Amino acid sequence: MFSFSDLFQWDRFITPTIIKTFYWLVIALICLFGLSGIFSGLAAMAISPFGGFLLLLSSIASVVVGIVFSRIIAELILIIFRINEHLGAIRDQGGGMR
Repeated sequence: MFSFSDLFQWDRFITPTIIKTFYWLVIALICLFGLSGIFSGLAAMAISPFGGFLLLLSSIASVVVGIVFSRIIAELILIIFRINEHLGAIRDQGGGMR
């Protein structure tokens, strides 16, 4: 975890520790919007059964795609920071180019 003093020092990145929190917030928002779309699709079925069914299916599909896409983005951010850590370790070992 990180402490409050880490916010004012540039020795360590705080993004890798808080990315999981942001990931779960995004998942919660995706699920809320998905539920909203599902209820809208169910309400639209009263007017147009086919259109409401399409809205229902597209809402479910968008929730699945949104969850997968947000996981990919979070992993890409973590990979960038992990590459930075590995490059720092290589530099500290003296294996860098001169």
